[in-house]
Amino acid sequence: MTVVWINGAFGAGKTSTARELIELIPNSTLFDPEVIGAGLPQLLPAKHLAEVADFQDLPIWRRLVIDTAAALLAELGGTLVVPMTLLRQEYRDEIFGGLAARRIAVRHLLLAPAETILRERIAEREIPPDLPDGEIRVRQWSYDRIEPYRAALASWLTADAHPIDTSALTPYETAVRIAEAVGSGTAEVCDIVQTPEPTAETLAAGVLLFDERDRVLLVDPTYKAGWEFPGGVVEPGEAPARAGMREVTEETGVRLEDVPHLLVVDWESPAPPGYGGLRLLFDGGRLDPAEARRLHLPGPELREWRFVSEQEAADLLPPVRYERLRWALRARERGAALYLEAGIPVGQGPASGS
Repeated sequence: MTVVWINGAFGAGKTSTARELIELIPNSTLFDPEVIGAGLPQLLPAKHLAEVADFQDLPIWRRLVIDTAAALLAELGGTLVVPMTLLRQEYRDEIFGGLAARRIAVRHLLLAPAETILRERIAEREIPPDLPDGEIRVRQWSYDRIEPYRAALASWLTADAHPIDTSALTPYETAVRIAEAVGSGTAEVCDIVQTPEPTAETLAAGVLLFDERDRVLLVDPTYKAGWEFPGGVVEPGEAPARAGMREVTEETGVRLEDVPHLLVVDWESPAPPGYGGLRLLFDGGRLDPAEARRLHLPGPELREWRFVSEQEAADLLPPVRYERLRWALRARERGAALYLEAGIPVGQGPASGS
């Protein structure tokens, strides 16, 4: 099962190209995630929708795109052609990572006309007459997103996707180029780690590593949104501390000689579609400057790493994960492990954040 994701700025011709492409790739189906965005007003309160400028900013949209694509491929098989602009790398990672977790390969294509051509196409774009202030509003909305498109091109998009200059191409000619790139393997499958979706509660082990200033190491996975600690799911028959040591080596290249000692056990409650489970954090100790300089990242799995203060971590980690870190640091100071439920200490008498 494969997804051919056609990316590009608004007005680049993604949808018209996708319609031509399904005629060229055998057993292919068109899936436009715009239909999910159009359906959200029927599912969510207007007040909730008004809190975001773009439906892509809604976690439910990203989740529904993943689940719908997987369901379509399970039903129909073959290739799914998806014309959709993705300009935020974390959203690309979340969606492509979710597909990879379902063993769905993604080939990422970028339609990249010259900006002058792009502006001409936006100006000439047909706008449905029934939209309120349709022509002015839709065209200006497209123009406003040229700058974010430029920023994505400069930072990550061209390195991630297979670009096709469509300045002088019709949608059919563009579709032919895409079909050739996909068929020949020139447009390669995205190199993203495949982390299977859990089917029950999981046991995960993370390891805190510190630099000489006692800042903690965080990593930014490519396959899910948000920063994390080095670590991962404990495999069947594996000791949790050893699992943490293994994950540290796989993710950063650091080999821990001593088994790290436990800081917190945190029970994460199920929050559908997640199953929750036990989350353990261990103290991997302080890395000397030479060890810190030898940190490396495997391309498919982690995008970035950094040592951060506790205050900086609060801005990077999701709230429950930050609470887990906060109490792990308190446990490290006190020399006694803590038991948490959803990031809150229980069973130790009155809790203190100091």
